[in-house]
Amino acid sequence: MQYDDTYYMQQALKEAQQAYDAGEVPVGAIVVMNNRIIARGHNQVEMLNDSTAHAEIIALTSAYNYLGSKYLPEATLYVTVEPCLMCCGALYWGKIGKIVYGADDEKNGYKHITQENWPFHPKTELVKGILAGECAELMRAFFRERR
Repeated sequence: MQYDDTYYMQQALKEAQQAYDAGEVPVGAIVVMNNRIIARGHNQVEMLNDSTAHAEIIALTSAYNYLGSKYLPEATLYVTVEPCLMCCGALYWGKIGKIVYGADDEKNGYKHITQENWPFHPKTELVKGILAGECAELMRAFFRERR
């Protein structure tokens, strides 16, 4: 069965909900290859006491281990929130084929993308705004509870 970006973003949202339930900033990510989820991740910064334990990094590491490869040119990363600069670097070095994200991150996202300062691998495709409302609402709810 062929799934679309909305379906896969819903799966990433399930990961984000796990982060939310654990008291982590609710970002979730999955890696898809050949219409199959090969890796999942959600923020675990607090649990691991590791500022690099972002959903994207955890999902990428899992995908590399699953494939036995350090590159993912045929894979797609679905992430609920726009990647930060650290995650952009990891995605660049992993040569990910496609990135699909939900909500913009005005505070910590990569921002100001042009061809001159593209933070991803030159062959990486970018799709944004998939289920943006749902992704943003989970973040708003999380921070509303904590303020």
